[in-house]
Amino acid sequence: MGSADSKLNFRKAVIQLTTKTQPVEATDDAFWDQFWADTATSVQDVFALVPAAEIRAVREESPSNLATLCYKAVEKLVQGAESGCPSEKERQIVLNCSRLLTRVLPYVFEDPDWRGFFWSTVPGTGRGGGEEDDENARPLAESLLLAIADLLFCPDFTVQSHRRSTVDSAEDVNALDSCEYIWEAGVGFAHSPQPNYIHDMNRMELLKLLLTCFSEAMYLPPAPESGSTNPWVQFFCSTENRHALPLFTSLLNTVCAYDPVGYGIPYNHLLFSDYREPLVEEAAQVLIVTLDHDSATSASPTVDGTTTGTAMDDVDPPGPENLFVNYLSRIHREEDFQFILRGLARLLSNPLLQTYLPNSTKKIQFHQELLVLFWKLCDFNKKFLFFVLKSSDVLDILVPILYFLNDARADQSRVGLMHIGVFILLLLSGERNFGVRLNKPYSGRVPMDIPVFTGTHADLLIVVFHKIITSGHQRLQPLFDCLLTIVVNVSPYLKSLSMVTANKLLHLLEAFSTTWFLFAAAQNHHLVFFLLEIFNNIIQYQFDGNSNLVYAIIRKRSVFHQLANLPTDPPAIHKALQRRRRAPEPLSRTGSQEGASMEGSRPAAPAEPGTLKASLVATPGIDKLTEKSQVSEDGTLRSLEPEPQQSPVDGSPAEGEPGRAWRDQRRPSNVSASGQWSPTPEWVLSWKSKLPLQTIMRLLQVLVPQVEKICIDKGLTDESEILRFLQHGTLVGLLPVPHPILIRKYQANSGTAMWFRTYMWGVIYLRNVDPPVWYDTDVKLFEIQRV
Repeated sequence: MGSADSKLNFRKAVIQLTTKTQPVEATDDAFWDQFWADTATSVQDVFALVPAAEIRAVREESPSNLATLCYKAVEKLVQGAESGCPSEKERQIVLNCSRLLTRVLPYVFEDPDWRGFFWSTVPGTGRGGGEEDDENARPLAESLLLAIADLLFCPDFTVQSHRRSTVDSAEDVNALDSCEYIWEAGVGFAHSPQPNYIHDMNRMELLKLLLTCFSEAMYLPPAPESGSTNPWVQFFCSTENRHALPLFTSLLNTVCAYDPVGYGIPYNHLLFSDYREPLVEEAAQVLIVTLDHDSATSASPTVDGTTTGTAMDDVDPPGPENLFVNYLSRIHREEDFQFILRGLARLLSNPLLQTYLPNSTKKIQFHQELLVLFWKLCDFNKKFLFFVLKSSDVLDILVPILYFLNDARADQSRVGLMHIGVFILLLLSGERNFGVRLNKPYSGRVPMDIPVFTGTHADLLIVVFHKIITSGHQRLQPLFDCLLTIVVNVSPYLKSLSMVTANKLLHLLEAFSTTWFLFAAAQNHHLVFFLLEIFNNIIQYQFDGNSNLVYAIIRKRSVFHQLANLPTDPPAIHKALQRRRRAPEPLSRTGSQEGASMEGSRPAAPAEPGTLKASLVATPGIDKLTEKSQVSEDGTLRSLEPEPQQSPVDGSPAEGEPGRAWRDQRRPSNVSASGQWSPTPEWVLSWKSKLPLQTIMRLLQVLVPQVEKICIDKGLTDESEILRFLQHGTLVGLLPVPHPILIRKYQANSGTAMWFRTYMWGVIYLRNVDPPVWYDTDVKLFEIQRV
């Protein structure tokens, strides 16, 4: 039958379904088979021929028919899984049912009354098939998930058959050891199967259905109480799924082994369509969703990986732990870590590949999924995190992240990407090795819209952060604390900053220490504290190599004197706030000598009008995101107890008060008119007295007279002579006793877990446009907005 006839018949069946007012019996195979038996419709056809309005109409007007359609489609998948789909006809039925369910499921999820449908049992579908088996019948959701898992390891359909000849009977699907059929070499599997286009496409369709099953999470509003367990994911990643290990390994290896550039032939991707990429994208999305797990609240696996308590206890959490999280946390072989890290670094660097021939190399689009995966790896597997930081390979992850941050900084539709990049750097910056690695010279050839400099990866990081703060989208303001915390964490280890970088740091101090900015919001002074801490760490621990920074501090010494003499009387505060109304832009580019940008770079562009974006929940404040630790003499970290609660004079809400979101506290205090926060002399004094200025004031006291003497003696205006003097100078014995190094380490909490969930599903919603699985359905986890 031609594909046009096939589409026509399928459309006729859909029309019959939407116009029937009477329930159609489940036994009426002649009617139901029209949907999958004789048709060869692509997933795009199914989406076109089954309009949203019609699915909703059946749901409202003849719900029993929608229920039977779902049940019959699942039944066909279960039959296919049991038979192993030996014939082409059976494989086609499985694909048709899979596409149809992918189309219909979001409309089942969007109606709260239907939410329990897949978790109910259908009469007469017991495990033994007889009526008496009904009480141990599986819910429809479980049957569907187990069938998908079986079908993903189905010889000659989704994996290579191991049979030598076709004369033998088909492989017994139930006896099959799927660990011998892992899709790709890598972690725990050495054999790389022959690539097979058909198998890849079939896997991709089944993974799309699996992802659609998991997407019920999109239809629940974001609430920390709603628990982090998605029942679909929980069941699929439990011991009930005998393919959990080989499937986890297949997904991870398929992603990490993928090389989009292929054999390095320019324009290769234009000649051969890369059928691997859609599978890799789907695998990455399924993987991050299965790993959506709140590490802050979960039962932790014991040493052998089992959880304390058995499935029989009625203690929370019920049932076994998420096996995907379990396996991920137990990877430990060096060669496995190397394979994962190399693969992720190769894929993250791919969009940066610059060649002399425009469009000659394939650019992947799924870097956000890869960043979430990298985050999960570091968060759930500390051995992996230490491996990443053990060599300068971490820089192969750092440079792409800085590239994405710089490129997306002006684009409000990419605020989520900015957050995940910054969160990863915050997590890495809690480890001493990260700061040490940053001293490696940077000789990148990636064109970036930043000033040209000669220096290290630390210079690159600070120059990009300066660019984000001074010319990023205003929605990034909540990230300023995070950005500066990262620099504080690495500052004790930075051996030598370039002059460009030193000037950038002082420009930030100038901008953040103006009275109107300090008095405009309750939290703004924190940024000044972070910057002073950066300067103090470098002066105390890395004075010798940092003559550029010392020179910049001497040149801008008036900023420090102004801070020390900050006015606290009501008229001065009032005057500063008046000035604020005249100068709304907090960070002008004046005073920061913007050098020419790198050759070949394009300026960071704002979002195109009409771009779709997903809303995000607020991120927790830096005090919730991090935990303070002190570095001891031997380099070990000691956690610091939280400081006793400050008196309310501080102007910031008490620690436990969830009310005023951190974002609102950043809003300039023109809100004081409405009776909200406004600065008082007591408040200014409460933090002014704590400004850590002693070290810098002592440095200025010692060095400024000496530098002035050189200038007078030699009639100098030449920087190099002064820098040479500063390079050989020393402040040993002249500075206050070095303060202990404070590190603010990222700590998992339910706020960030919720943020990751909404971000991840927002990315998945927006990236699945062909077919548009969730488009125009009533999602509740986030809002879809147009720029």
